[in-house]
Amino acid sequence: MLRLTSPTKEYMLALEPLERLGLHDIVVVSTRQHVEQTRAALLASAVLGFDTESKPTFVRDEVSQGPHVVQFSTLHKAYVFQLHDGACREAVCELLQSERIVKVGFGLAGDHQQIQRTLGVQAQNVLDLNQIFRERGYVKELGVRGAVAVVFNRRFVKSRKATTSNWANRQLTESQIVYSGNDAWAAIKVYHALGLA
Repeated sequence: MLRLTSPTKEYMLALEPLERLGLHDIVVVSTRQHVEQTRAALLASAVLGFDTESKPTFVRDEVSQGPHVVQFSTLHKAYVFQLHDGACREAVCELLQSERIVKVGFGLAGDHQQIQRTLGVQAQNVLDLNQIFRERGYVKELGVRGAVAVVFNRRFVKSRKATTSNWANRQLTESQIVYSGNDAWAAIKVYHALGLA
């Protein structure tokens, strides 16, 4: 079997950035009213990009209470669910447990454990795109950045500051909204570009 190497950091830094979703294409879902406005559109989808965010832990042996945010995305719009609201948690559980909707993302093993612990549900019909790249000959996990470089020959911009920010805050910053929405969106973009749809 062909063994392919992952793109290096230096190679990826030299690429043009991938154009991402802007704030106007990302919906923050934090109340029952928001859920009612978005639920039908998401449940009608066959495939959704998927990711989660959790408040980081900085103390040794501290167990994360996350996820605090769960993101789903179509090709044109991302939805960022804040889980402090009961209606949002219910909608997220419904989407995660749907066997009809394929949820695609990268490096989802940790997400599964946190979802099980925090929400008490098992996510169904989830596809970790790292597995697809492994089957196509990539030895190391590509992750979203590597996959975007391989598939689109573009650099996927991720803010380190947003990565380690407090995702448990009730008011997310613009940086957090753009970061989280695009993580889920990039997964569905790669999924379609691979011809899996």
